[in-house]
Amino acid sequence: MTDTGLDNVAAPLRGMHESIDAASAAELRQALARVRAEVGKAVVGQDAAVTGLIIALLARGHVLLEGVPGVAKTLLVRSLSAALNLQTHRVQFTPDLMPGDVTGSIVYDVKAGEFEFREGPVFTNILLADEINRTPPKTQSALLEAMEERQVSVDGVSRPLPDPFIVAATQNPVEYEGTYSLPEAQLDRFLLKLVLDLPERDSEIEVLRRHAAGFDPRDLAGAGVTAVLDAGKLAAAQASVASVGVSADVLAYVVDLARATRTSPSVKLGVSPRGTTALLASAKAWAWLSGYDSITPDHVQAMLLPVWRHRVQLRPEAELEGVAVDAILRSIVQQVQVPI
Repeated sequence: MTDTGLDNVAAPLRGMHESIDAASAAELRQALARVRAEVGKAVVGQDAAVTGLIIALLARGHVLLEGVPGVAKTLLVRSLSAALNLQTHRVQFTPDLMPGDVTGSIVYDVKAGEFEFREGPVFTNILLADEINRTPPKTQSALLEAMEERQVSVDGVSRPLPDPFIVAATQNPVEYEGTYSLPEAQLDRFLLKLVLDLPERDSEIEVLRRHAAGFDPRDLAGAGVTAVLDAGKLAAAQASVASVGVSADVLAYVVDLARATRTSPSVKLGVSPRGTTALLASAKAWAWLSGYDSITPDHVQAMLLPVWRHRVQLRPEAELEGVAVDAILRSIVQQVQVPI
């Protein structure tokens, strides 16, 4: 069963309602629902991950996709890009990858007789950083400025990245030989961490049925995936998400949840203020997708696991005892009083 941490928001978008001045917002929500249908033409059984990626785009955040090889992480990102008519570049992170291979570098143009900057693959809308933990920290850190500032600085010149821009990075949770753990500073830049498990039996049968019928994962057009949204409409949806309201009680609830992670006896490092703002942004995006004008505690709880699971560090003794971060977060949700 897929365990992205978004299973409770993976059902088809529902509960939508139009406020008196939000007919266009409802139309955008319907368009994003069609995006999910388009991705479903190529990817089976990953509805929750699709929702997570859409939420990340709406909240202008980055996503860390964790799963064993073969669970359609790459296909998922490519299909979403095609359905949104966004440009995507894929970088296979390897031990010999250099920072300039990602960001771009200054090269000498023999014909022009001068140096010029050649853009790297980071100059795109969705950067698929495949197996990001297989490259050394020096190259990993090359993404930090791009992820946080949406720009690349080379030779003293800052160059803005396209809008929208998100990093969708994948990593294998099983094979750690020859890998480099992501530093906390970089982990904290990822809005969500989605965990993709192996598909359920019926979903895997459907995958085989499609392949038996001639499905080619390299040919998205042949699979019928078409663009149903573009960057302009996505920007309009992002602006609409920003208008979602939040009460003082819900803000206090988010802070209380974060403070509970910092005082848990099993936790070495709890959620920082960046983590609370990330949870707020994600909850606003999910509330908007659900057709709400303001955030409820349910929206906060739905987004808490994927937003915070990679921001909490356990104490060594807790790790030896087999304590899971997700279990601690679920326990905290049960213990912290919910505002009425």
